[in-house]
Amino acid sequence: MQPTPTTVTAADGTDLRLWEQPADGGGGNTAVLHVHGSITNSRALFAPPVEGDDSYSWLAATAREGRTALALDIRGYGDSDRPPELDDPPEANDPPVRAPTAARDIAAAVDAATDRFETVHLLGVSWGTMTCGYYLAHHADDAPVASLTQVAPVHRPPWSFEEVTTALGVDAGLDAYYHQHYEGVRERQGVAESGEDPLFEAVWRAQVESNQGVDDGTYIAQSGSLADTAMACEGEPVYDAAAVGVPALVLRGTDDAISVREDALGLYDELGTTADRKEYAELAGADHYAMHGARRGGLYAAVSDYHDRVERDLD
Repeated sequence: MQPTPTTVTAADGTDLRLWEQPADGGGGNTAVLHVHGSITNSRALFAPPVEGDDSYSWLAATAREGRTALALDIRGYGDSDRPPELDDPPEANDPPVRAPTAARDIAAAVDAATDRFETVHLLGVSWGTMTCGYYLAHHADDAPVASLTQVAPVHRPPWSFEEVTTALGVDAGLDAYYHQHYEGVRERQGVAESGEDPLFEAVWRAQVESNQGVDDGTYIAQSGSLADTAMACEGEPVYDAAAVGVPALVLRGTDDAISVREDALGLYDELGTTADRKEYAELAGADHYAMHGARRGGLYAAVSDYHDRVERDLD
């Protein structure tokens, strides 16, 4: 079953896509809000439409555990409204959606969720750890979420920003957006022949069939996430982790070359959450896209078990 598209509206009037997969049985007062990273929208990352196989759907796994799964498309991603800068030539504007703007979108989704659910957990992946962290750092006294899970975080990475842009094949000068092309992405991910990998094809369809799509072979990615990453590479994270006081889990895969151990542990140490309310974990054999890899079941279980522990403490 694919998640249902719903809409929430940000404070400035921007319409945002919020995907929903109800908890199995239709009951429950708990939800998990999933927030995507820099390139891949929510449906592609959290519920890729692989024919006959929902094991790649983190949203379906969350729903099976009895929690309603929500996933937000930040503006400029997926089916959310596009910033006007994405309709101009890329060199005409600076990156349009930085962490502070994305955090306002997260705030709208959290508000919508807390209107309906007694308990809401927040979960970010990759750039989503920056945007969720920024949101919570600026709601330190009134954050309405029960916990924060930071998956594959990038905080103060030991690698250079030039390594990032080289890997993506983009200009380090940071235009408003850049293009992702089918052939280039397929080659970068080691998919040898067109159509041979059902997961890759499903993720690709979810990208090009959204508001990010240019045509069947191209979609755009806004560069605000890269601008935030550039700051992180210079040792200036976009948010103050010490201002995050909710229970928190930091989780990375042992084979993740982007979210490296020293950086993830550094984030864990910096989080303002007291020692008895934060956890650090690694998933053996998982890389940056653990939710699409062989250890995806272990990822889903680790996060669900963490939410169980948080909820027991709330009782």
